[in-house]
Amino acid sequence: MDGLVDGWMGGWMGGGWMDGWVDGWMDGWWMVDGWGGWNGWMVDGLGGWVGGTPNIDRLAHEGVLLTQHLSAASMCTPSRAAFLTGRYPIRSGMASANNMYRSLTWLASSGGLPPNETTFATLLQHRGYRTGLIGKWHQGLSCASRNDHCHHPLNHGFDYFFGMPLGLLNECQSGRVPELHRQLRIKMWVSTAVLALLPVLLLVPVCARWVLVPWAVIVTLALVAVLFFLSWYSSYGFVRRWNCVLMRNHDIVQQPLREDRVSSLITREALAFIDRYRFPGATGTQHRGSVHRADPVLRALDRERLTNRTLVYFTSDNGGRLEARDVRGQLGGWNGVYRGGRGMGGWEGATRVPGIFRWPTVLGAGQVLDDPTSLMDIFPTLCYVGGGLLPQDRHFPGRPLLGAESRGHREDGVALTCVSLTFPGATVWKAHFVTPRFCPVGAGACYDSDHCPCSGDVAHHDPPLLFDLSRDPAESQPLNPEDEAFDSVIKKMEAAIRDHRRTLTPAPRQLSIFNTIWKPWLQPCCGTFPFCGCDKEDAISPNPKM
Repeated sequence: MDGLVDGWMGGWMGGGWMDGWVDGWMDGWWMVDGWGGWNGWMVDGLGGWVGGTPNIDRLAHEGVLLTQHLSAASMCTPSRAAFLTGRYPIRSGMASANNMYRSLTWLASSGGLPPNETTFATLLQHRGYRTGLIGKWHQGLSCASRNDHCHHPLNHGFDYFFGMPLGLLNECQSGRVPELHRQLRIKMWVSTAVLALLPVLLLVPVCARWVLVPWAVIVTLALVAVLFFLSWYSSYGFVRRWNCVLMRNHDIVQQPLREDRVSSLITREALAFIDRYRFPGATGTQHRGSVHRADPVLRALDRERLTNRTLVYFTSDNGGRLEARDVRGQLGGWNGVYRGGRGMGGWEGATRVPGIFRWPTVLGAGQVLDDPTSLMDIFPTLCYVGGGLLPQDRHFPGRPLLGAESRGHREDGVALTCVSLTFPGATVWKAHFVTPRFCPVGAGACYDSDHCPCSGDVAHHDPPLLFDLSRDPAESQPLNPEDEAFDSVIKKMEAAIRDHRRTLTPAPRQLSIFNTIWKPWLQPCCGTFPFCGCDKEDAISPNPKM
């Protein structure tokens, strides 16, 4: 994320604000995703937009704004898995309580979106759409060998892929403080220094002839120090080369990628995709680039006269990261009035994300929808819009945001740490059973680490913290347990938890320690491993009309 727009993908239509069937065929589905919460873009109290983002403002003015749009998780990998499949990430094994591995951290790991999961891209593909993903994937790559690409986007319903199979870490950008397991790396350096010091200290009495220490002991200790160093530095010492990769379909274009060129290259690919598949019923892709790079894509849709037949969807996969920093110090994100940020369980700042839909001939301009909506609603909505059938062999918590089914009682939302329940009359309750401990005490984030833990050193609440989000979206005033409404709301939530747990079936844990550690035999390599590196930018298609 880090302030970048991260997606144009698929096709969507409507919401609870529109009834009936759509007359005709949706020609295009473009999604902008992964902006990182409400960073720099908010709706002010008078209905205006603030933040200096004219292209995003244009989408909001010409479309429908969702003010309670929620992701299914506060980290990238599980949230994207839920978005793509329409199911809670725990059902596909894409959730983890391990604080170090709550998202995929290595491109050469074996975890990823299981092949048996159906994505909305697959649904659209079966309905005749040409689907593409241009941007960030972050759902795994290979399973058993370097080139099997079992988790690749092309094996999950996409006809075309250009972008980053993992993401854009701090390590990919010059002048940024290392992001990946920063605290662990510090411990590894300290441990290496201690181990290396032992044989040096033993040399002192030997050289001074105070004590006779066998040379075999000194050499063995030195060898242990070297092997220990190589065991971790072979991965953490080359994060930029191993993780910062740009791919087209199954081929590597840049390794490591040039961070100063990523945004323009991806915008170029998005424009080329429009140019190739601009005929009716054939577009669908994801785009990543700087926020200002949305403008060439929107202008391309206008130029090709696709605007009125194309649905554009703007959202993010989780809240902004408050602990972000660079060499100058703390940067931090901004999630407006909402408490918390990326990785902070169920706080609103961790899971409430922007939501805008624009489809000029179908959706009225300038509308605002305050009802709770979810990224998991997109899957059933696309089934409805595309004329497909919702798979009957699995559980979907979302609902179509179009037609008669879009109205009525909202299904309960259950996460690992909190429960959200919507009552008739637009009252939205949320209960927190577990919350992170902020550091320093009284702060709004965990500034002593990469992100807040969700297990171990956390706060357990019994009775839970209960908030009325309809009146207190900042989650600053928990309801008094003595209040007469407290027990009735909590009982309904506990029943929702029991119902949720009864529907869970075991799934292989894709984010287990074994599945998420770096495996050299899975490392994508442009060249001969470990001497990986290339730059094939010249082979990228020429720049289309901007």
